[in-house]
Amino acid sequence: MNTNSLLSAFRLFRVKREERPLATVMLLVFLALDALVICKYYDVFTPQTTYYWHLFISKFHISGFDPITYSVVSNWTAGYNVYRHPLLAFFMYVPYLINQGLMWLTGINCAIFIVSAIQLFAAFYSMLFLYRICREVVGVSRTDSTLLTVFYFGFAFVMLSTMAPDHFVISMMLLLLALYVSGKLILKGKKLSGWQAVTYFFITAGTSLNNGLKIYLSELFVNGWRILRPKFLFGCILLPAALTWGVARMSYDHIVWPRDVAAKAAREKAKAEKEAKRKAEQARRDSIAFAAFTTAQQDSAVAAKAERDSINNAKAAQAKKKKRVRKNGKPIANGEFISWTDVTTSRSESIVENLFGESIQLHQYYLLGDVLRTRPMMVHYRYAFNYIIEGIIALLFVLGIWAGRRSRFFWLAMSYFALDMVLHVGLGFGINEVYIMSAHWIYIIPIAVAFLLKATQKRRKALALKGLIAALAAYLWVWNVALIVQYLFF
Repeated sequence: MNTNSLLSAFRLFRVKREERPLATVMLLVFLALDALVICKYYDVFTPQTTYYWHLFISKFHISGFDPITYSVVSNWTAGYNVYRHPLLAFFMYVPYLINQGLMWLTGINCAIFIVSAIQLFAAFYSMLFLYRICREVVGVSRTDSTLLTVFYFGFAFVMLSTMAPDHFVISMMLLLLALYVSGKLILKGKKLSGWQAVTYFFITAGTSLNNGLKIYLSELFVNGWRILRPKFLFGCILLPAALTWGVARMSYDHIVWPRDVAAKAAREKAKAEKEAKRKAEQARRDSIAFAAFTTAQQDSAVAAKAERDSINNAKAAQAKKKKRVRKNGKPIANGEFISWTDVTTSRSESIVENLFGESIQLHQYYLLGDVLRTRPMMVHYRYAFNYIIEGIIALLFVLGIWAGRRSRFFWLAMSYFALDMVLHVGLGFGINEVYIMSAHWIYIIPIAVAFLLKATQKRRKALALKGLIAALAAYLWVWNVALIVQYLFF
C-alpha cells in the first residue's frame, strides 16, 4: 500500500464543503440522541464496581440491544460471541485503555461516554457515506440526497442503532463505506485493490462475521471473475477468512473457554455452599421441632407449612425463570450454528410486523420491549395508518427496484440485502427480533428510492414524490422520537 493509497483512504473521512450544512445538523441530532441514553443511565453506570457484566446486562433495557460494549470497555475481555464478532473485542481494547485512564483521573466509569463517542463517529460517517452514495454514485441532486439521508435516519432501528451501545451502527458505517467505495470504482471502471479487499474484510467481518460475505460480493461486482485468479483468491479471500476464523478459535480456546469453566466452577461452588447451608438450616429446624414436638405440635405444623410455602415459592420462581427462555421457533437442527435457525415462525407476519414494521415504525404496544423478556415475537399496531405508511414505503422500495434495474451498483446493493434476507427470512436466523439487525440492510430502501427520484427527475411527478418522501421523513422522526422519549423518561 503506497502513500497515495493512504491519502485516498483518509480523504474518505474529510467532510466536503457541500456536505457541511447537513453534517452539522445531523451531528447535533446524533449528539442529542446519545445524550438521551447517557441521561437515562448516568447514575446507574458511572459508579465504579467489580462486576460490570452483571450490572450492564441486568440494568440496560432498550429493545433487544446488548450493552456488551459497555462491559468490554469497563473491564476488557472477549465478551462478545467470538464466532459472530471475532475481532470486535480487540477493536475495543484501545477504548478500554482510555477508559482506565479516565477512571483513574475522574473516579467514575466513563464507559458510557467513550462508547457514545464511538457511536457518534460511526453514525456521523454512516450519514456521510449514504449521502455520497445518493449524490455521487446514484447521481441525484444535493437536495434529494439530503432528503433521503434524513428520511433514512428517521427509521426506528436506524435511529436506535445510533443510540444503543451495540455493534450495529459500526457495521452500518463499514457496509456503507464499502458500498460507496465500490460504487465509485464501478463508475470509474477501476478495480478493488488487494489491500482494500483485505482491509475491508478484516474490519467488516471482524465486527460481524456474516457481513464479511458482503465484501466478497463487492469484490465480485467490482472486479468480476478476476477474483478467482489464484493470487487474489488465496491472498485476498481465503487467507483473510482463515486468519479471522483462527483468531475466533484462539479467542474461544484461550479466553472464553477458561473464563466459562471458571465461572461454571464458581457457580457450582456457590450452589454447593447454598445447598449445604440449606441442609444445615433444615437440620437445625428438625432438631428444634423434634425437641418441642410433645409440647408444641401446633407450632411444628405451622413451621412445616412455612417450609412448604418456601419450597413452593422457590419452585414458582424457578418455573417463572424457565418461561423466560428464548422465544423462537424450531431450528433446522441442533448444532453450534444451525441451532440459531428457525423453520416454524410465520414469515409473512414477521415481514409485516417486524422486518418492514418495527424496523421503521415503533409499535406502541410493548414499546421497546425485549423479546427475551416480556415482548411477544409478533406485536400489532394500534392504528391502521401505521400499516398504510408501511405499505407506501414498501411500494416506493419496489418502484425503486424497477427504476434501478439497469445499474450494476444497484444490484450490488441488492445483493447485500438479499444475503440478509436469506439469513433472516430464509433460514430464520434472528427472525424473532429481526428488526434489531435493520442497520445491516435497510439502507437499500433510500438507495432504491434514490434511483426512483433519478428516473422521475425530469417529470412533473418528481415534485409530488419529493413531497411524499419529505412527509414520510417528518412523520417518522416525530413518531419514533416521541416514543423513544416516552420509553426512556416516562
